[in-house]
Amino acid sequence: MCPLKMWLSRKPRSLNKLRLAGSVWLASDIHLGPQTPATQRAFHAFLDQACTEADSLLLCGDIFDAWIGDDLALAAPPQWLAQTLQKLSQVAAAIPLWIGRGNRDFLMGAELAKHLGAHLLPDACCLDTDHGDILLSHGDEYCTDDHAYQRFRRIVRNRAIQRLFLSLSLNVRRKIALWARSRSMAANRYKATHIMDVAPNAIAHAFNTTGIRTMVHGHTHRPAFHSVQIGTQTCTRIVLPDWDYDHAIPPRGGWLCVNRNGPQFCYPPAR
Repeated sequence: MCPLKMWLSRKPRSLNKLRLAGSVWLASDIHLGPQTPATQRAFHAFLDQACTEADSLLLCGDIFDAWIGDDLALAAPPQWLAQTLQKLSQVAAAIPLWIGRGNRDFLMGAELAKHLGAHLLPDACCLDTDHGDILLSHGDEYCTDDHAYQRFRRIVRNRAIQRLFLSLSLNVRRKIALWARSRSMAANRYKATHIMDVAPNAIAHAFNTTGIRTMVHGHTHRPAFHSVQIGTQTCTRIVLPDWDYDHAIPPRGGWLCVNRNGPQFCYPPAR
C-alpha cells in the first residue's frame, strides 16, 4: 500500500480541545538561530506586543531553526537563545503561551515548556475560539506527496530513536543536526514545488474526519487564505506567514489574530 493510502486509512485521532477566549494570536516558522539577529529583534518586539494586545499566544512550530534537546536550554544556552527564552518566559507570565513542535524543532518537550511556564501544543488540536472551532497543526503532516520526508518524519518522531539521540553528547547531536540539515537542503533543491506543499487529498481527509471547517497551519511558507470545497461545504485553510528579516528581500513576518470578528493577518511595522 502506498504511503498516502496508508495515511488516509488511519482512524482519526481524538483531538485535544483548547478553549481560548478573546484575542488569540498564532505565529509559526520564525526559524530563530545564531544567524538571524534581525529576525530575533523583530520577534522579540512581536512578543512585547502580544503581552499587551493578545489574550493568548500560540507558536505553532519551527520557532527555532534547530532544536537538539531541552537540556541545551536548561543547562548553558548561548546568548541569543538565553535572550529569547527570557522573552518567552515574560510572555508566559503575562498571558497563556503555547509552544508547538515543527519539523525543525520537533525535539522541544515538556521540560522546556515547564522551564518557560508555557504549555506544549499537541501535534494537532482543536481551538475553541470566539470565532468557532479551528483545526491547528504545524502542517508538515499534510505534505504527503513528499514520500521521502514522510519516511524521515516517521523515523525522527519515534520515541525510541529520540531517546537514543538525546543520550548522545550535545556536540555529537549538533554535528548530526548539521549533517541532516545539509542533506535536507540538498534534497529539496531537486523537488518539484508542489511536492513540498500540502496535498489536497490530505487536507480533505483532515476536514472530513474532524468535521472542523477552518484549518490553520504553517510550514509551507505560503501565507494565504484558501477556500476548500468539501462536498457541499466551503472550508477555509489558512497558512501562517514565515519570518525572515535577515536574508529575505523584502523582509517578512506576521501572525494571525483570531477573535469574534474572525481571523485576520497582522504584520509588524516596516523596519
